[in-house]
Amino acid sequence: MRYWDTSALLPLFVRQEATGEVRALYEADDRVSTWSLTDVEISSAFARLARESWLSPLQHAELTKALDTMWRGVHLVDRLEAVRGRAKRCLRVHTLLAADALQLAAALVASQDAPEGLELVCLDRRLADAARREGFPVLPG
Repeated sequence: MRYWDTSALLPLFVRQEATGEVRALYEADDRVSTWSLTDVEISSAFARLARESWLSPLQHAELTKALDTMWRGVHLVDRLEAVRGRAKRCLRVHTLLAADALQLAAALVASQDAPEGLELVCLDRRLADAARREGFPVLPG
Protein backbone atom coordinates (compact mmCIF):
# COMPACT_ATOMS: atom_id res chain seq x y z
CA MET A 1 0.00 0.00 0.00
CA ARG A 2 1.14 3.52 -0.83
CA TYR A 3 -0.28 6.86 0.21
CA TRP A 4 -1.49 8.90 -2.80
CA ASP A 5 -1.78 12.68 -2.84
CA THR A 6 -4.28 14.44 -5.10
CA SER A 7 -1.48 15.60 -7.41
CA ALA A 8 -0.60 11.97 -8.15
CA LEU A 9 -4.17 10.70 -8.54
CA LEU A 10 -5.33 13.43 -10.92
CA PRO A 11 -3.11 12.24 -13.83
CA LEU A 12 -4.90 8.90 -13.68
CA PHE A 13 -7.98 10.74 -14.96
CA VAL A 14 -6.64 13.74 -16.87
CA ARG A 15 -3.75 13.26 -19.29
CA GLN A 16 -0.60 14.96 -18.03
CA GLU A 17 3.12 14.56 -18.59
CA ALA A 18 3.38 12.18 -15.62
CA THR A 19 0.33 10.05 -16.52
CA GLY A 20 2.32 7.05 -17.79
CA GLU A 21 4.65 6.94 -14.81
CA VAL A 22 1.84 7.41 -12.30
CA ARG A 23 -0.35 4.81 -14.01
CA ALA A 24 2.47 2.24 -13.71
CA LEU A 25 2.77 2.98 -9.98
CA TYR A 26 -1.01 2.75 -9.58
CA GLU A 27 -1.22 -0.58 -11.38
CA ALA A 28 1.55 -1.97 -9.15
CA ASP A 29 -0.11 -0.76 -5.94
CA ASP A 30 -2.12 -3.42 -4.18
CA ARG A 31 -4.09 -0.91 -2.10
CA VAL A 32 -4.29 2.85 -2.55
CA SER A 33 -4.54 4.96 0.60
CA THR A 34 -5.46 8.65 0.68
CA TRP A 35 -7.14 11.37 2.74
CA SER A 36 -10.91 11.03 2.86
CA LEU A 37 -11.43 14.42 1.19
CA THR A 38 -9.05 13.87 -1.72
CA ASP A 39 -12.04 13.15 -3.96
CA VAL A 40 -13.26 16.70 -3.26
CA GLU A 41 -9.90 18.08 -4.44
CA ILE A 42 -10.03 15.93 -7.58
CA SER A 43 -13.66 16.94 -8.23
CA SER A 44 -12.58 20.57 -7.85
CA ALA A 45 -9.92 20.05 -10.53
CA PHE A 46 -12.51 18.45 -12.84
CA ALA A 47 -14.90 21.38 -12.31
CA ARG A 48 -12.17 23.94 -12.97
CA LEU A 49 -11.19 22.16 -16.20
CA ALA A 50 -14.84 22.09 -17.28
CA ARG A 51 -15.33 25.80 -16.48
CA GLU A 52 -12.21 26.61 -18.51
CA SER A 53 -13.54 24.48 -21.41
CA TRP A 54 -10.71 21.94 -21.21
CA LEU A 55 -13.40 19.30 -20.57
CA SER A 56 -16.76 19.00 -22.26
CA PRO A 57 -19.81 18.40 -20.05
CA LEU A 58 -19.79 14.75 -21.20
CA GLN A 59 -16.08 14.32 -20.35
CA HIS A 60 -16.68 15.94 -16.96
CA ALA A 61 -19.52 13.50 -16.25
CA GLU A 62 -17.43 10.51 -17.41
CA LEU A 63 -14.47 11.52 -15.24
CA THR A 64 -16.74 12.01 -12.24
CA LYS A 65 -18.17 8.52 -12.76
CA ALA A 66 -14.67 7.04 -13.11
CA LEU A 67 -13.59 8.76 -9.89
CA ASP A 68 -16.63 7.39 -8.05
CA THR A 69 -15.81 3.88 -9.29
CA MET A 70 -12.15 4.08 -8.29
CA TRP A 71 -13.06 5.64 -4.94
CA ARG A 72 -14.94 2.49 -3.84
CA GLY A 73 -11.64 0.57 -3.65
CA VAL A 74 -9.54 3.21 -1.89
CA HIS A 75 -8.43 2.93 1.74
CA LEU A 76 -9.51 6.23 3.28
CA VAL A 77 -7.76 7.99 6.11
CA ASP A 78 -10.73 9.50 7.90
CA ARG A 79 -9.54 10.04 11.48
CA LEU A 80 -10.30 13.76 11.50
CA GLU A 81 -8.94 14.67 14.94
CA ALA A 82 -5.71 12.74 14.37
CA VAL A 83 -5.24 14.42 11.00
CA ARG A 84 -6.18 17.86 12.29
CA GLY A 85 -3.51 17.92 15.00
CA ARG A 86 -0.77 16.70 12.69
CA ALA A 87 -1.84 19.16 9.98
CA LYS A 88 -1.48 22.08 12.37
CA ARG A 89 2.03 20.90 13.27
CA CYS A 90 2.89 20.50 9.59
CA LEU A 91 1.78 24.09 8.94
CA ARG A 92 4.14 25.30 11.66
CA VAL A 93 7.20 23.44 10.35
CA HIS A 94 6.70 23.32 6.56
CA THR A 95 5.74 25.88 3.91
CA LEU A 96 2.46 24.24 2.90
CA LEU A 97 -1.05 25.24 1.94
CA ALA A 98 -3.80 23.93 4.23
CA ALA A 99 -4.89 21.20 1.80
CA ASP A 100 -1.31 19.97 1.45
CA ALA A 101 -0.82 19.98 5.23
CA LEU A 102 -3.96 17.84 5.53
CA GLN A 103 -2.59 15.42 2.93
CA LEU A 104 0.75 15.15 4.73
CA ALA A 105 -0.99 14.74 8.08
CA ALA A 106 -3.25 12.01 6.67
CA ALA A 107 -0.16 10.23 5.35
CA LEU A 108 1.38 10.43 8.82
CA VAL A 109 -1.78 8.90 10.29
CA ALA A 110 -1.77 6.18 7.60
CA SER A 111 1.85 5.38 8.44
CA GLN A 112 1.11 5.34 12.17
CA ASP A 113 3.76 8.06 12.51
CA ALA A 114 6.41 5.80 10.98
CA PRO A 115 6.76 7.54 7.59
CA GLU A 116 9.83 5.60 6.51
CA GLY A 117 7.58 2.54 6.12
CA LEU A 118 5.02 4.07 3.72
CA GLU A 119 5.76 5.33 0.23
CA LEU A 120 4.03 8.58 -0.65
CA VAL A 121 3.10 9.18 -4.29
CA CYS A 122 3.12 12.90 -4.99
CA LEU A 123 3.81 15.23 -7.92
CA ASP A 124 3.60 18.48 -5.97
CA ARG A 125 7.19 19.61 -5.32
CA ARG A 126 6.50 21.56 -2.12
CA LEU A 127 4.49 18.73 -0.59
CA ALA A 128 7.03 16.14 -1.73
CA ASP A 129 9.86 18.13 -0.11
CA ALA A 130 7.93 18.37 3.17
CA ALA A 131 7.13 14.65 3.03
CA ARG A 132 10.81 13.80 2.55
CA ARG A 133 11.70 15.97 5.54
CA GLU A 134 9.13 14.02 7.55
CA GLY A 135 10.85 10.79 6.49
CA PHE A 136 8.60 9.47 3.72
CA PRO A 137 10.08 7.81 0.67
CA VAL A 138 8.47 9.83 -2.15
CA LEU A 139 7.57 8.50 -5.59
CA PRO A 140 8.07 9.02 -8.42
CA GLY A 141 11.81 9.31 -7.76
